[in-house]
Amino acid sequence: MLVDVKEILRCGAERTDRALDRLLPSETRVPTAIHQAMRHSVFAGGKRLRPVLCIEAARMVAGTLEPPEGAENLAAAIEMLHTYSLIHDDLPALDNDELRRGKPTCHVVFGEAIAILAGDALQTQAYETLATLPRSAAAVVEIIRLVAQATGTIEGMIGGQVLDLEAEHHQPTAAMVDAIHRAKTGALIRVSLAAGAVYGSNAGNSGGTPDGGADVDRLTEFGRKAGLAFQIVDDILDMTEDSEHLGKTAGKDLASDKATWPAVFGIERSREDANRLITEAFTYLEPYGERADALKAVARYLVERKN
Repeated sequence: MLVDVKEILRCGAERTDRALDRLLPSETRVPTAIHQAMRHSVFAGGKRLRPVLCIEAARMVAGTLEPPEGAENLAAAIEMLHTYSLIHDDLPALDNDELRRGKPTCHVVFGEAIAILAGDALQTQAYETLATLPRSAAAVVEIIRLVAQATGTIEGMIGGQVLDLEAEHHQPTAAMVDAIHRAKTGALIRVSLAAGAVYGSNAGNSGGTPDGGADVDRLTEFGRKAGLAFQIVDDILDMTEDSEHLGKTAGKDLASDKATWPAVFGIERSREDANRLITEAFTYLEPYGERADALKAVARYLVERKN
């Protein structure tokens, strides 16, 4: 099966952006400042990798050529949560960054107070969106549970952020960096795939895989490997690319004395580890045959990208 990864990314991003535009309050809706700030950060750019992974997982599990109806809403909720995390990550109290996705960060444009509230608002909007997904009540509850866990404090995004802060100015170890990456970045990638699997297995399509539990397990493990590989490459790019190519401040990890994979293993070993992790991740997609080709192509892109 011939796969055009650029077309997959383009279509997935367009689907997601249309859903985001529909789901988010307009800039003219009172109170306007918060809605302008939310939209500033959401539509500042970005490759929409997490939403694309979510959509492709749902499509693969459902066994359809097109994503299941409404999958773009789930993808949009994932992107809202991702953007909320970026807004807060860039705040002066955390990473204190002024550039994100090639544009001024939310607090630079709107002030710190509105930026904090914009992140909060995107999180609540995401859960409102999840609660109205066109799936069975059981499937919706399971998706919400998975997402809440992945963004929480125990092996989740917020917990990973705390570990990252606490690790600054300490000698990084392999165990430390692995724990940070799997939680801070990997958890949201992992749940994008797992939630997509739940959504796809609940599609009611005869071409889908009947064992939803097995689908979620496979996609979760696939996501663990792919998510770690993604962050390892992110660490490498922070050391090897400039701010113009990255769309964010280059060299930030080194300047902040962050615990990164290259800091422990070096750049060449880090590249080898990222490629090995993707190869290992592919083994979890073997039961899907050619249906997994698109998802594999996106995962391969995670480690071959230059920004």
